[in-house]
Amino acid sequence: MRLSELLADATCEYLRGNGDTEITSVDYSSRTVQPGSLFICLRGFHSDGHDYIAQAVEAGAVAVLVEGEAGAGEAYAAQLTKDPKATLVETPDTRKALALISAAWFGHPASKMTMIGITGTKGKTTTSHMICRILEAAGHKTGIIGTMGAFIGDKKFPTKNTTPESYELQSLFARMRDEGCEYVVMEVSSQGLKQKRTEGILFDYGLFLNISPDHIGPGEHADFEDYLACKHLLFSQTKTAIANRDDAHWQHVTKGAELLYTFSAREEADFQAVQIQKRWEPGLLGSTFSITGKIEEQVVLGMPGIFNVENALAAAAVTSLAGIGPEERAKALREIAVKGRTQLLQDTAHFTTFIIDYAHNALSMESLLEMLKGYEPGRLICLFGGGGNRPRQRRFDMGRIAGKYADLTVITMDNPRDEEMDSINADIIQGLDESHGRYKVILDREEAIHYLIDHCGKDDIVALIGKGHEEYQEIHGVKYYFSEEKIVKDYLQTK
Repeated sequence: MRLSELLADATCEYLRGNGDTEITSVDYSSRTVQPGSLFICLRGFHSDGHDYIAQAVEAGAVAVLVEGEAGAGEAYAAQLTKDPKATLVETPDTRKALALISAAWFGHPASKMTMIGITGTKGKTTTSHMICRILEAAGHKTGIIGTMGAFIGDKKFPTKNTTPESYELQSLFARMRDEGCEYVVMEVSSQGLKQKRTEGILFDYGLFLNISPDHIGPGEHADFEDYLACKHLLFSQTKTAIANRDDAHWQHVTKGAELLYTFSAREEADFQAVQIQKRWEPGLLGSTFSITGKIEEQVVLGMPGIFNVENALAAAAVTSLAGIGPEERAKALREIAVKGRTQLLQDTAHFTTFIIDYAHNALSMESLLEMLKGYEPGRLICLFGGGGNRPRQRRFDMGRIAGKYADLTVITMDNPRDEEMDSINADIIQGLDESHGRYKVILDREEAIHYLIDHCGKDDIVALIGKGHEEYQEIHGVKYYFSEEKIVKDYLQTK
């Protein structure tokens, strides 16, 4: 592909050479450059691609895109000595340019599918899977991209970030297009928006769930205002916005949206959940509710908690606006199961309910345990461990919350990383002692799960917290295979 075709949508200035240069690959890491490459220099948190121009040109890059104000990029020309004929191009923002170039390189695949983007501090993964299941129930092949990776049907493609770098993102879109996907549902993180990974994508539907103080700190967001501003970016590239009006910031985040609908579990909205009731029976721990407003429907939801009612309401809003009927929605939402997100596993022989959830801080843990307590179980028991190389206060707070809500806490291993278990557990126990919580320590997580299956019974709810969808334990730099779901299912079969 000619360089001029790749740069057609980007703001650029040629400092050396011209757009006739033939490009055979696009790279933003000097380690992957090959003869014929366009090398794009990105400024990262730990390194700067501009420092590797000479290395990239030596490896065969025939064009280099640098970042700077008009004319400033000429300072990098000296690094082209290995190939003085290499084309040098300048742009004000190489991250934005990478996104636009990547879209061109893969033939603008997003424009061939209906794009659904979801942003929010909590609930993105669950909501995206709900939407995907509804679309699939209606017969539409759907791709999904998010925290748990990228999926086309049963095929999984690992990703490094919730919202992958723009080149990887466009590559996934191209694969989804080529495999016949009609829809793409993706989690759009604030970091992804801040780093321009979704630049140039026009979302057919943009969904705002909620926002709370999180991801504030070095390498993420300087303050809450920056976090808000990044969430808002999604709605500058969205045709139809759908917002949770129960969140205090919904108007700020969606300001300027071309077309806006609202949903709520508390107030009048375009899509409102009313008559919300808990429902717990064999094979189901969830809710029933009615939707009023733009649609009139009855829902039996196979996931517990008001936050999942909100997620389901969001999914119903998006899919109804996309033309999906109530039968498909009803079936998908009743049968919905999202790996590691209030995932239900039941011991039907002993009437014990197990919940696997990714909650890994005090805020999400309290939300989960308070919700489960509302189902009035015989006993509420939680099992969790503290992450190593993480703030000690987080572990203390999780211990305090466990002691506040659980009748019994089993302390076990999570991802100790480079820390010793005794040190991690001491922080958790300190929190448990403050809230006078009963606890038992079983370091081996598989043994701890077996213990709970053996010792729990009728109407108990056991929350297995922290691992969620993860299928590993990280110990001293090594990741060992560990599937909580498999351990529970396998051991239940022996009972």
